[in-house]
Amino acid sequence: MLFRLVRPVKRSDSSLPQFTQRIPRDVLPLVAGRTLVLPLGCETVRVRFTATMRSVRFSLRTRDPAEAKARQGQAAAALERFWVSLRTDAPAALSHQQATALAGELYRAWSDGGAGRTIAVQHMPDGRWERARSMPAEEEAAFASARGKLEAAIEADDTAGLEPTLGPLVDRLLLARGVSSVDADSRAVLLDAFARALRDAFAARERNAGGDYSPDPNANRFPEWQTEQQGRGPEPAKPAPVPAGKTTLTGLVADWWTERQAAGLKPSTHESYRNTVAAFVAYLKHDDAGRVTAEDVLGFKDHRLATINPRTGKTISAKTVKDSDIAGLKAIFAWAVANRRMASNPAKDVTLKLGKARKLRSKGLSDAEAHAILRAALAYQPGKGERPQTAAAKRWVPWLAAYTGARVGELAQLRKQDLRQQGPYWLITITPEAGTVKTNEAREVVLHPHLVELGFPEFVAKAPAGHLFLKLGREGDVLGPLQGLKNRLTEFARSLVPDPNVAPNHGWRHRFKTEGLSAGMGDRVLDAIQGHAPRTAGGGYGEVTVKAMAEAVAKLPRYEVS
Repeated sequence: MLFRLVRPVKRSDSSLPQFTQRIPRDVLPLVAGRTLVLPLGCETVRVRFTATMRSVRFSLRTRDPAEAKARQGQAAAALERFWVSLRTDAPAALSHQQATALAGELYRAWSDGGAGRTIAVQHMPDGRWERARSMPAEEEAAFASARGKLEAAIEADDTAGLEPTLGPLVDRLLLARGVSSVDADSRAVLLDAFARALRDAFAARERNAGGDYSPDPNANRFPEWQTEQQGRGPEPAKPAPVPAGKTTLTGLVADWWTERQAAGLKPSTHESYRNTVAAFVAYLKHDDAGRVTAEDVLGFKDHRLATINPRTGKTISAKTVKDSDIAGLKAIFAWAVANRRMASNPAKDVTLKLGKARKLRSKGLSDAEAHAILRAALAYQPGKGERPQTAAAKRWVPWLAAYTGARVGELAQLRKQDLRQQGPYWLITITPEAGTVKTNEAREVVLHPHLVELGFPEFVAKAPAGHLFLKLGREGDVLGPLQGLKNRLTEFARSLVPDPNVAPNHGWRHRFKTEGLSAGMGDRVLDAIQGHAPRTAGGGYGEVTVKAMAEAVAKLPRYEVS
């Protein structure tokens, strides 16, 4: 039997020993283009595999023979796990519990305050988070800033933006579990779990730097890592091989959705993936999953990047192609492989690198922009042939967004029964029962007195039962009409706010937060109104009462337009 080299190698041009190991021949076709993070003592080293690379080489960064040998063995063991995992049939599908358990390791590594030490965090130019020595006051400010950046990424649901920062950490901890890759759904869940864990860890360090070393309630929220088979007895029999009969792409989406719907996945994800597969079938001019190749997926990527969006007249953005089209195909094909419907995932190695978008202004609407939209909404008259529901949406949704900071889609799906009066206060209920809510959780929001004066309760009272601004599709479909209405509202707002560097609908959420903070509204109340997650585990205890919310909302300045 042959054994791989496990001893450090001396280099003629350096006194530091080097790790060197040949890449096994059978995995050479699988590693090109991948980046691997390997442990190196208390640090890590990144290995970027190229098409011509035949060996893994890097400095062990120590002259101590014993330490060099330990680091050599540590890296060799991690590489061996990587080779083994590459030989598996398909990317792993992780549960939310497994993702949270893995994120717990990151949390514990960063939340340790380290009594007697002054070590803060720096966001490095290449996107990594690293520790750096500092004074307590500097440490507190640094962790507060880092926590705020993570909070913004979590709120924006920007998993692509989290990848450069957290992706290597995810890969390293996955590799320690013998997992080289996961499916697209699992990757998104992992990045979100890691972002939340790191945010909580930074919050703990921020409190420590301020002199608060009380027990952290977040430390108990992470479960222990368990594989799917732990506690279930013997391994099940191997699944049947891929059937020889034809498997259609549209059939795969339908069957995938049947399973994922039972697991609670949002209908909006199904709609996105279904549309992607429909466009893919139209591009291929056939519906046979067994005939799909990696070249087909690459061609489809180029085709989509050159496609003109008929609504905007512009080419489809690279972010849409990456996050919707490529991600959708990867997820569907990974599910098909895991369920023995396809032999391999032709989209597995297809990527699209996005450049960092320039930030030229605030994400919130300016005073002039806000007043322009509200003035036009107040005076809006229905266009020729325009549905009454659409006209009503253009009249009321901007005002509701201005005083609630809710997502435009959440307001556009409001129903007659979602408005109620409690004592002197009027409340709307934003609930996934009406359509879709990003957090999948219902919340109540107290209306600003100015909305009551403008006559919103009277408008609702006169409206017929059901949705206020939507005409539902066949069989009660909400998502299709909702997307159409959101498009109409975007066109309406964009005609008044031409600056392409601000989203005129989402800009209300940023502006509401700014206005609320300026008016003295507490963070806890602002988060409850806008549906943001609590910043700490302790923040999830108790409720923001209607009275507390009403008193806070009353602090907001009135929008006086004419």
